[in-house]
Amino acid sequence: MKKIFNFSPGPASLPYEVLKKAQNELINWNNLNVSVMEISHRSKDFTNLVKNIKKDLRELMNIPLQYEILFCQGGARTQFSAIPMNLLYYNETADYVNIGHWSNKAIEESKKYCKPNIINPVKKENGIYYIKKMKYWNFGNNSKYIHYCPNETIEGIAINEEPKLKNKIIIADLSSSILAKEINIKNYGMIYASAQKNIGSAGLTILIIRKDLILNNYKKRKELPSVLDYQIISKHNSMFNTPPTFSLYLSGLVLKWLKKKGGIKYISKINKQKAELLYSTIDKSEFYINNIKYYNRSITNIVFHLKNPEKENLFLQKSRENGLYYLKGHKIIGGIRASIYNAMPLEGIKKLINFMNDFEKIYS
Repeated sequence: MKKIFNFSPGPASLPYEVLKKAQNELINWNNLNVSVMEISHRSKDFTNLVKNIKKDLRELMNIPLQYEILFCQGGARTQFSAIPMNLLYYNETADYVNIGHWSNKAIEESKKYCKPNIINPVKKENGIYYIKKMKYWNFGNNSKYIHYCPNETIEGIAINEEPKLKNKIIIADLSSSILAKEINIKNYGMIYASAQKNIGSAGLTILIIRKDLILNNYKKRKELPSVLDYQIISKHNSMFNTPPTFSLYLSGLVLKWLKKKGGIKYISKINKQKAELLYSTIDKSEFYINNIKYYNRSITNIVFHLKNPEKENLFLQKSRENGLYYLKGHKIIGGIRASIYNAMPLEGIKKLINFMNDFEKIYS
């Protein structure tokens, strides 16, 4: 089988070792002679699996005990509704930071439940985009929380500054950056992430939320569905309804793989190295363009264009022929996008760079 490198933004590549283990265990998991997809989510074997996933996640991310880990469905989009429905009562409001496509989607959904205070910190200077530091953001006086997406997968722009805002409840959509670098959970009231980029397969969303925000924070909205109610989900240990069992299983394998690799501290060094190599190639070239200030560049989704956009389709065609898959930029902005999550090895980045250099020599 031809070796390929999968740069898909999500669902994204999974570690080869994880896929092999899942393949070997597909019809006989845990020596039960059945698949993990065939057993009750309330069985002792499966509840032990979930218990171990929580344990591994706590260890990897250094999650304090005052935070609850919830497993939900519906992807991050569902949380765009669930968050204001759980944390805002009627007539309350929140700050929403807009730095790109997914930030904006969260804002549009929040408008169904409140009148958000929208913060627009993205600026452009001499054709280069950057994001104003948090201390310059215009927060609302009566906002219940601050919601933001630190890494925008489509634009490749990121807030790499860690939030240190006293007496503020920070909520972050980390779908494309969770487990890619170390963060201090204590700086957040809640983080959430859909699994299909850096955790496992599609279908699972992980919430890490301060317990006081679940238990003591609000009068319930009458329209809050039970399956989205954080109190109910927590009370039932994320088993109020049948969870995405296979996605949970795969996520557990990925966490084990990450621990074996050396954890987030180790993988973040590799991720930084991968990103620096690729950005350096772009910056040294007169053929490729990235228009984001260096301190606001994503380390997981690297977006660039060819100075001659007419050659981008040829770039995509030739790259695929060379075993470099799914490099096409999102339809909103076009161009090229290399998503280099934890599962992307350094070897894949080097092969992409070699291809880019060869392509430039031939077609410049």
